[in-house]
Amino acid sequence: MSTVEVQELDGAPGLGLLYPKAVLTGFTRSGKELPGTGYLRRAVEVDRTQLAQYSRVCGFGVTDTLPVTYPHILTFPMAIKLMTAPGFPFPLVGLVHIGNRIHQLRPVRAGEPLDLRVWAQNLGDHDRGRQFEVVSEAAVGEEVLWREVSTYLRREKSSGAKESRPETPELPEAAALWRVPKDIGRRYAKVSGDSNPIHLYPLSAKLFGFPRHIAHGMWSKARCLAAFEGRLPDAYTAEVSFKLPILLPGKVAFRTERIGDGWEFDLRAAGDGRPHLAGTIS
Repeated sequence: MSTVEVQELDGAPGLGLLYPKAVLTGFTRSGKELPGTGYLRRAVEVDRTQLAQYSRVCGFGVTDTLPVTYPHILTFPMAIKLMTAPGFPFPLVGLVHIGNRIHQLRPVRAGEPLDLRVWAQNLGDHDRGRQFEVVSEAAVGEEVLWREVSTYLRREKSSGAKESRPETPELPEAAALWRVPKDIGRRYAKVSGDSNPIHLYPLSAKLFGFPRHIAHGMWSKARCLAAFEGRLPDAYTAEVSFKLPILLPGKVAFRTERIGDGWEFDLRAAGDGRPHLAGTIS
C-alpha cells in the first residue's frame, strides 16, 4: 500500500447511501486505471452483539475470537466506498465477485481495536473482460493480523457460445448436506450490511437478471469454513473461487478432502452437482 494515497475515515461508510449511488452513477463510469487512493479507519472496535449474530448466521460457534471471515464485514463498507468513488473505472452494478483469499496471520480477539485498510490493485485482462483486486487488512499497531484479497470481474467479452460448466476438484462423497433457507440472504444482510437487492427477494433479484434471489458468496465461504472449526491452526490461508450462485431456497452438498497439511473443499447443488464454490485451506 506504500504507493497508495491514504484517506482516513472517521467512521464506517453508510451502505444505505452507497448502493443507490452505485445505481445512479454507474452508467457514467468508463476508465482504464484504478484509483491511487485507499481508505483507513483506526481503532475500530468489534460489536460483540453483531459478532454473535454473524457467527450464528454463518454456523460458527459464539466465542471471543473472530471467525476468519468476520473482518470482511468490517472492511466491506470501505471497499464499496472505494468502488463507488469518483474516478473508479467500473460501475459497481454488474461486477462479479469471482474469488476471495484470506490470510489469517494469527487469531483476532474481539477486544482488540483494529486499524482497517482497503485499496485496489492489479487491474488486468480476463478471458471475459477485465479483473482487479480489492485488498483489505486488519492490524493492531504495526502488526497485520488478517489480509483479504477479493477478485472482481467486469464482463466485457462474450464468445456467443454457451458458457461451459466450471470445473471443480474431484472430492469424496458429500460430508454434509445443508438446506439453505430462502431468507438467508436477508439474515446475512442484516449482520453484514451487504444489502445488495440480488440477495434479498425474488422480485428484486429478477430486476438484475436472476430467476430468484441468491445467497451471498461470502456467506457460502463462511459456512464452509465454519465446518472446519476446531481443526485449523492459528495461521492459515483460505482461498475460494466462486462458481454458480446458490438460488434460494436451495440444498447444497459440502465435500472435503485432506491434502497434505491442508484441505480441499467444494460446495455443489445437492440435486445435479452444479458447482457453487471450490476452495483450499493451506
